[in-house]
Amino acid sequence: MTSSENHYFKRWRDNFFAGLAIVMPTVITVAVVVWIYKNISNVTDKLLFFVPASWIRPRYADGNLGDIRWYWSLIALLWAAFIVCLLGGYGRYYLGRKTIELLDNAIMRVPLMNKIYGTIKQVNESFTSNKSTFKQVVLVTFPHGRSRAVGFVTGEQQDLGGEKLISVFIPTTPNPTSGFLVLVPESEIIKLEMSVADGIKFIISLGAISPDQKDHSGHHLTPSPPNAPPRPNSP
Repeated sequence: MTSSENHYFKRWRDNFFAGLAIVMPTVITVAVVVWIYKNISNVTDKLLFFVPASWIRPRYADGNLGDIRWYWSLIALLWAAFIVCLLGGYGRYYLGRKTIELLDNAIMRVPLMNKIYGTIKQVNESFTSNKSTFKQVVLVTFPHGRSRAVGFVTGEQQDLGGEKLISVFIPTTPNPTSGFLVLVPESEIIKLEMSVADGIKFIISLGAISPDQKDHSGHHLTPSPPNAPPRPNSP
């Protein structure tokens, strides 16, 4: 291969990766939105039980019904949102709160269901309350002694073991909705001067978005470029 051919190939390769960097965020965003929409629609479509199936599903030549039409799924989603708004408004009044309390008490008396319902209700309340679930971005030793992981403090445990333990959620990347819960002694946690939003960006971007942060002892956490002079710590 001649030098001109190498140059031509390199130029097209660079153009491809540049275009990929431009298109990829949009493609991933659309894919995530479509995935969420399809999963929610699988539930909300059932709200159209009163509509004849022949209206909302196409009929093929062999007589079988196909999947629900997309605009009917959209109508079902809007219908579900309307119902949720009605329930939310009803629950803000005294009668609504009493009704919810009676339903909660009834469900909590059902074996097995009370465990599942109680756990889900506690998690839901922790995420929907005005108080942030993630209190602090930290570094912890995970998964072994020679590596560190970015995590989020979710609470403190006083009654487990003989010392104060901090609950730290370590999300997976690039999907931060799953992860690991570890209990770490407070003395082994490095608190970072990083907002929760920046911490989530760091996780989702696979570490590519990494602001110049310091721990509480004043040491820089982002390494200096090669051959760069050392950066002075803040007084």
